[in-house]
Amino acid sequence: MSVAEGKKAPEFKLAGSDGKNHALADYAGKTVVLYFYPKDDTPGCTKEACGFRDLSNDLAARNAVVLGVSRDSVESHDKFISKFNLPFVLLSDPEARVMTKYGAYGKKMMYGKEVEGVIRSTVVIGPDGKIIKHWAKVPKAEAHPEKVLELIDSIAS
Repeated sequence: MSVAEGKKAPEFKLAGSDGKNHALADYAGKTVVLYFYPKDDTPGCTKEACGFRDLSNDLAARNAVVLGVSRDSVESHDKFISKFNLPFVLLSDPEARVMTKYGAYGKKMMYGKEVEGVIRSTVVIGPDGKIIKHWAKVPKAEAHPEKVLELIDSIAS
């Protein structure tokens, strides 16, 4: 399935780090920042998660919810959240089904070799369930959360 700006976001239902199942429909009326990342507690993924953590109050003030998605288990997510004091839910997609729907799993270049895996990407979904922005490939994990906040600010004004 292709993820296109202006189109309805694909539905999902995944286990969350809070012990609940989370579906896109649960967040109707809110802006959802759905960010896909390769692995808990790795350098780039930690920088990105901590960036979203540091902006969490600003995002919440704009009626935005952050959800991180990786193939890691809920138990791995729990350790990652505790270690870095992350204030948002991380979702577990072990078979990469949701990632595939969102174009966040597939062929990518790693150390000059083509491999199949998680593609660091982000989808911002509006309160109406439509995709506002799709970053198909996030180049700088540490700077990305600020770009997301800038986007949300630009659509609010």
